[in-house]
Amino acid sequence: VMLENYCTVLGVEVQTMVEMVETGILPACAKDLAKYASAPSLKGDREAVYAGIKKETDKLKELLGKKPHDLAPEAAYLCDTVKPQMAAVRGLVDKAEGLLERGLYPYPTYEEIIYS
Repeated sequence: VMLENYCTVLGVEVQTMVEMVETGILPACAKDLAKYASAPSLKGDREAVYAGIKKETDKLKELLGKKPHDLAPEAAYLCDTVKPQMAAVRGLVDKAEGLLERGLYPYPTYEEIIYS
């Protein structure tokens, strides 16, 4: 029962992360990059960070599609393979949060959550 719950919860977390990145974060990143079209020297490492988010999110989706169907191996795979990939995506999204203009970030920031 606990393994089944772990797999279900982690599956929901992965799907939610992918959806939030693809429908909120990446569009905001694209809008941000567009602002630097006339002054590319000012964009810094934005392009690399934003492209990294897309790449690592695609890898996360790919890994999720390869998960085993038996419960114990699935739980181990999610823990050992999928969770580290989620952390990679999260790290890049955290970097993007610091780069994006306040009005563009589609979700409440840590600061907004803490001080609201």
